[in-house]
Amino acid sequence: MELQIIQNEIYEIRGMRVMLDYDLAAMYQVETKNLKRPVRRNIERFPPEDFMFELTKEEYDSLRCNFSSLENSGRGQHVKYLPFAFTE
Repeated sequence: MELQIIQNEIYEIRGMRVMLDYDLAAMYQVETKNLKRPVRRNIERFPPEDFMFELTKEEYDSLRCNFSSLENSGRGQHVKYLPFAFTE
């Protein structure tokens, strides 16, 4: 995958550089649920503050406002679960 594509998927949230779960899933060519399932099952192995966190509704809405392409593509219009943000 090109470096520029990856760099475009890195956001700054809560003062940390993160990638969202659906972007990581796309990068690894898996469904988002298949990326999140093992993390949720083994949460004690990954201290959330060091590894990932779940976005709040306000954070997600703010992020969506910055990227009009999310609304045009259909992805993220009616989110059922808030995305995880994975730290570096």
